[in-house]
Amino acid sequence: MKNDTVQEVFDLLINRKMTFASAESCTGGNIAHQITLIAGSSEIYTGTVVTYATPMKTKVLGVPIETIEQYSVVSREVVEDMAKGVRLLMEADFGLATTGVAGPSGGTAQNPVGTVWIGLAAPDGVTSQCCHFDGNRESVINQATEAAYLMLKNWFSKQSI
Repeated sequence: MKNDTVQEVFDLLINRKMTFASAESCTGGNIAHQITLIAGSSEIYTGTVVTYATPMKTKVLGVPIETIEQYSVVSREVVEDMAKGVRLLMEADFGLATTGVAGPSGGTAQNPVGTVWIGLAAPDGVTSQCCHFDGNRESVINQATEAAYLMLKNWFSKQSI
């Protein structure tokens, strides 16, 4: 995975004295891994929760079980609740979350392998996007991680307008 975007996010946060935390399902801690490769990341990164098992999304992040049952674990509603939950839990300015199907199995007609929802809870609200990635499991995880960092980076771009 290229680290340029991660470094840019680090720089944006450090310059603004802001922090972020992550809630990871399908990325399995890769968002955390990428930022902690940068010396000084403890200044801007408060931590991660890898809620790989569905019950942990409810127990740790406060995602209502009814939301999971109604929309599925791979959905806009769940990833937005994950992002809000980790932002609150980790006392960060931003909560960045991922949930999806990295493969090679587990896909459905509604959410085929490579489907990943990314959510961002920011000071001004919550946004999310659905992405579809190709490749093997590692490739999907790396692409989802890059897309998550791009989402956070792009939030700052929109603030400059």
